[in-house]
Amino acid sequence: MKRAVLIIQARMGSSRLPGKSMMDLAGAPLVGRILERVKRCRRFDQVVLAIPDTRQDAVLRDLGNSYGVPVFAGSEDDLVERYYQAARAFRADIVGRLPADNATPEPAEIDRILEHHRSLGRPGFSSNLSVIDDSGYPDGIGAEVFDFSLLEEARARHFAARQREHVHLNFYDYGARRAVDADWCPISTVRCPVEFRRPDLVLDVNTPSQYEFMRQLYTYLYPRNPNFHITDVIRWHDEVYQSVR
Repeated sequence: MKRAVLIIQARMGSSRLPGKSMMDLAGAPLVGRILERVKRCRRFDQVVLAIPDTRQDAVLRDLGNSYGVPVFAGSEDDLVERYYQAARAFRADIVGRLPADNATPEPAEIDRILEHHRSLGRPGFSSNLSVIDDSGYPDGIGAEVFDFSLLEEARARHFAARQREHVHLNFYDYGARRAVDADWCPISTVRCPVEFRRPDLVLDVNTPSQYEFMRQLYTYLYPRNPNFHITDVIRWHDEVYQSVR
């Protein structure tokens, strides 16, 4: 069985929302809540927090250690290099990617996209992180999965700054909804279960307003059930959040 490693990328120097990785969600930092949730994934051999090797990001190393998650420190701006070196260090044959602005990852759906990827029997890029081919997923509950061999090739063939900063753009462009090179790297996804098929829902934290949304979500849901499910998020959004807007 190929070794699968889920790598969460985080940094303190976000241009749109500096310091968001340590912003409070129901009494713990955002990245801590993400680590808490992904540790419930069952199909990955290892979960790793990948951070920039800078002084300001040392707080994230301490955070990862406090959650019992190994931390890799690498390039600040070259995410392809950071992922490549982290995957090498932890002997990944298959790499899972999760940005640390997705504060409500769903462990079962992350496991599901890995199982789907394994079933294909060939290298490629699989994702339920956002909508692909009308998959119906809310934005931010799944993950991307790709083969280390393709990451290694992307590192050697793609040098544009935007591709080096955004790993997925080496394989798939969500905005344009197209593969970078489908012959080299086939793209695949799974259909979202009907009970939470909500492509209109965006669960990212990139702006102050998105953080405030997530803060309210965690304040309401976490005390009731720390392991809340995406169906709980949808119910809160539709019945509580929308009612007071």
